Amino acid sequence: MLVDDHPLVRDGLRARLEAVPNFAIVAEAGSAEEALQRAEEQPIDLILMDINLRGGSNGIDLTARFHASFPEIAVLILSMHDKTEYLMQSVQAGARGYVLKDAPGKDIVHAIETVISGGMYYSAALAQKLARPMTPGQLLTARERQVLQHIANGESNKQIARDLDLSVRTVEAHRLNIKRKLDIEGQAELIKFAVENNFR
Repeated sequence: MLVDDHPLVRDGLRARLEAVPNFAIVAEAGSAEEALQRAEEQPIDLILMDINLRGGSNGIDLTARFHASFPEIAVLILSMHDKTEYLMQSVQAGARGYVLKDAPGKDIVHAIETVISGGMYYSAALAQKLARPMTPGQLLTARERQVLQHIANGESNKQIARDLDLSVRTVEAHRLNIKRKLDIEGQAELIKFAVENNFR
């Protein structure tokens, strides 16, 4: 799904991305409410999200809303803003990548492919600006840190879902996102990380 308040930008992105094999633009939106409605209507794998949106909302807040309601949908920020605070806020809201609008088309395609296959992607110019790499804790959203605390206590998905008033499916999606961000595969390794990093 393309989320941008400029129809002309969406048209350009659609033309560029629909030429890529296996890519399909299934929805477009210019505002937060429109985007959330589209996500209710059909399955979406990835959202290409602008930061500036119609109606006073912004893409970072919307990313956090998607992360809470649809954690299985990957969000990739596509923005003209090259400030590191936007990158940090986006990652903490749950975005899996951040690419600049003036990046070559091939970079945007590479960013989408990286994120859709489970990785994280940041424009090279922005990655270089980060004075120091983010700690694993900074990569996680507030909700993911909450889930990780419960994992550290040895709770099952069902127990976590009950404690946090979430569906089991949502907890599973958060658990998967945590493992992906921390580059951890097994359950034992995840619990070990949580305990060693004082998530209890």
